[in-house]
Amino acid sequence: MTDLSHLRADFPILHQQVNGEPLVYFDNAATSQKPRQVIASLTRYYEQDNANVHRGLHELSNRATDAFEAARKKVARFIGAASADEIIFTRGTTEGINLVAQVWAAQFLKAGDVILLTGMEHHSNLVPWQLAARRSGAVLRHIPVLDDGTLDLTAIDTLLNGQVKLMACVHVSNSLGTINPVRELCAKARALGVTTLIDGAQAVGHLPVNVLDIGCDFYAFSGHKMCAPTGIGALYGRAEMLATMQPWHGGGEMIESVTLETSTYKAAPQRFEAGTPDIAGVIGLGAAVDYLESIGIETILRHGAELTAYAMQRLAALPGIRILGPLGDRASLAAFALACAHPHDLVEFANTHGLALRGGHHCTQPLMKRFKVPGTSRASFYFYNTAAEVDRMMDILHRAVIFFS
Repeated sequence: MTDLSHLRADFPILHQQVNGEPLVYFDNAATSQKPRQVIASLTRYYEQDNANVHRGLHELSNRATDAFEAARKKVARFIGAASADEIIFTRGTTEGINLVAQVWAAQFLKAGDVILLTGMEHHSNLVPWQLAARRSGAVLRHIPVLDDGTLDLTAIDTLLNGQVKLMACVHVSNSLGTINPVRELCAKARALGVTTLIDGAQAVGHLPVNVLDIGCDFYAFSGHKMCAPTGIGALYGRAEMLATMQPWHGGGEMIESVTLETSTYKAAPQRFEAGTPDIAGVIGLGAAVDYLESIGIETILRHGAELTAYAMQRLAALPGIRILGPLGDRASLAAFALACAHPHDLVEFANTHGLALRGGHHCTQPLMKRFKVPGTSRASFYFYNTAAEVDRMMDILHRAVIFFS
């Protein structure tokens, strides 16, 4: 197994005890931990460069602006965008999707149009489109999920037709670990002139992402799941798409000129970034990109695949377990239900032994209904996790089976 245990030294939070036991942090799909390098970038900004960006002529503002825009270029390179101008900074995946669902949808959706989603979407890629459909009179349809946790691709040719105006799809399921064939889906959509949005919250920083290769029109992701601070993320928008869209928020920075009666607006990305941004968060996101690139995304992917395969093998031997999602190729998480315990009770039991899991519906209530479970317990891994921690998890879960039986 790929050994990245030396990188644990970069994460101060991992070196502590919880309830008298060494912490095992397996809740990375909810948020990842932050390395010293990212924490240091925030401290450096606030201690040395704290100033507003773009609007100043003094040295601190110039330094802050340089770091802010350098981060935009890093993000563009990291996800394979054609230009840094295609990167809009947001609070995260949810805000990026809502931006498109409100601005693009308000301009281009009309009554009778179809919004095509999947049955495994996070609420953040369901609710905004439900709202958009209600406002526009568009219709929602969904690609079914098969029993093995993959999409029913045989239904695509029927569902993806000339009525569809937009297709939105999760890249990696946060509840199943399914890695969807987004490149193939976007190619089918593009052939029909369908606009596409990909929810990349669980993909960026975990596997290679190239938006040009995927061929999507929009791609949204969060920084906090890839070692960056919370409250920062990015929306990639293909330049031709952004050029057609009106502003989302109005205020400073996004304008060219303002009179008492009317205004004109800057081009993307500034058109969609009104007001003072999360400057430190953006700089921290840039530092996270630097850190992940120093490890290598292929190395991170390989370690995650190996650790997840090992965890799946160990979990399969647990009495009364039901594992959801693909048994083969999958992302770095395992979601499961134990016959003897509700997910919430199991996660609380694990916490008493220093193990951080997540239990519940994981913001995918329709998916839980599809699999006829109230929720699952989820162990999600990142490159700083180890096989020894998986062994500790299994020891705790075996104790749980005895305790709840």
